[in-house]
Amino acid sequence: MNRPIYYVALFCATVVYYTYAYRNDKGYAPNNERSRWYASHKKLVTTYQIQFGLMGGLLGIFLLFEYGEQVLQMNLEECCLAAIFPLLALGYYGTLQFGGKRFNLRNLGLLKPFIIGFIWAGVVTIYPLLFNAIETGVHYAPDAMGWLFFLKNFLFISILCILFDIKDYAADHNAALKTFVVRFGLRKTLFWVIMPLAILGFVSFLRFTIYREIGWERILINSIPFVMLIIVSWSMQRRKSILYYLAIIDGLMLLKAACGIIGMYYLN
Repeated sequence: MNRPIYYVALFCATVVYYTYAYRNDKGYAPNNERSRWYASHKKLVTTYQIQFGLMGGLLGIFLLFEYGEQVLQMNLEECCLAAIFPLLALGYYGTLQFGGKRFNLRNLGLLKPFIIGFIWAGVVTIYPLLFNAIETGVHYAPDAMGWLFFLKNFLFISILCILFDIKDYAADHNAALKTFVVRFGLRKTLFWVIMPLAILGFVSFLRFTIYREIGWERILINSIPFVMLIIVSWSMQRRKSILYYLAIIDGLMLLKAACGIIGMYYLN
């Protein structure tokens, strides 16, 4: 478990990133309810951005001041792991420019959910261990099981992103953004893409638990999110309200976190 200040800084960075992205997302306005809300509450969102940005910046400076020597001793692999996820996050909304060209990874419809899943998996899987290595003054090198654990989280979040694209089908279709559901249709997306990925993610989780010799109680509790993911995917055969997508899909992320915490701290 890392120091609380690390998680607070990460939370601030997440809030600033997402509010910036939605505040400046004009692609689907005025038809998109979320875009309209951010447009009408722009001043409030800007205030939150400044507050969380200052807090996150100060915490980042504090951490850099305290662990600056260890950061300077990071090897090339650690530097690449630390840099790749924020760079992809910036490129997702076209913030980065190379050679005068702006790269917007969000426009890559079929890759979009996997880019998000890759970033999320890096932040919740790689970063905690990397920061712990910096705290303890050792070098971090993910082994095969570490990458398998990363794969499990990557697939889980990527599937949620594909499911979430179902909600934006009409807007993505009008914007000519070729997401899975736009290109293949709802049923093929569910049974040809989501279900196989969910099974692959569950298999990678079981392989990880077998290697780590994790007890059956923890295996059962951590299997719940994957079972619920398959059930939710099955229920998506019919269009749902936007509240359903927000509550159920985001709820699966919270459920996965809760099951992981319970399994680690109460069933270990």
